[in-house]
Order: sequence, then C-alpha cells, then structure tokens
Amino acid sequence: MSEAPTFKRDFIAEPQHIDALGHVNNSVWVQWIQDLATAHWEAAAQPEHVAAFVWVVIRHEIDYRGNIEAGETAHGKTWIEGDPKGAKSLRRVEFTNDAGKRLVSAATTWAMLDRETGRLARVREKVIAPFRAPAG
Repeated sequence: MSEAPTFKRDFIAEPQHIDALGHVNNSVWVQWIQDLATAHWEAAAQPEHVAAFVWVVIRHEIDYRGNIEAGETAHGKTWIEGDPKGAKSLRRVEFTNDAGKRLVSAATTWAMLDRETGRLARVREKVIAPFRAPAG
C-alpha cells in the first residue's frame, strides 16, 4: 500500500511569533497547522470542490517536541490519513527544523461543510481522491 501524498510548506519565525521564552508561541504553531491544511486543500482539491465546501477544525491533538527562534525555518508537511468518516477526516501534520529534528506533530480532525448552507457534508470519494495514494 502506497503512502498518502504529502504537501509541504515552510514557515519562517518572525519577531511577532516569538513568546516570552524566546521561541515560537504554541498558538502560532496552531495557526501554522491551519494555514498548512488550508493551503493543501486549495492546492490539491478540484476547484469546484473548493468552491462548494469549507473545512473546520473540530479537534487538535498536538505534541510539542522542540522549537525554533526568530529567523529560523519550520518545514511543514501534511497528509490525509485513512478514510473519512461521514463529514470528518483525519489530517497529520509535522514540522521539522533545518536539521530534520521533529518540532511539532499533530493529528487534527476536520469536518467538511457545505459552503452555501453551512451544514455538515459527507466527504465523497471524488472530494478525497486527490489526497489519496495512487492505486497499485
């Protein structure tokens, strides 16, 4: 079985991201998780699905294992894990530093909503297909 395709994006820690301890604040990591997931959706999903649906976070499970300081880069990687369940889908996220050390890892659960009605929408195969590993 092939691995799910990943989406990558770098984030540079800027002075406004730094907390009293001198490194990226935990709330910034949460924002970067959301930014990475949104960018992945917009890059991989079919345009008609981006127009019809919106995703909202219903659960974050985050492990903070390291950190970076201002001027340093966090290399983000995300992928969809497993099959959706109704309107819900599980996304994995990892951030590493330049040396490849894992800084933050997360399992986030998202729910898909119909953009027009604001109601939950079951994740159909044609919507999730661009995020799956090719068969074979």
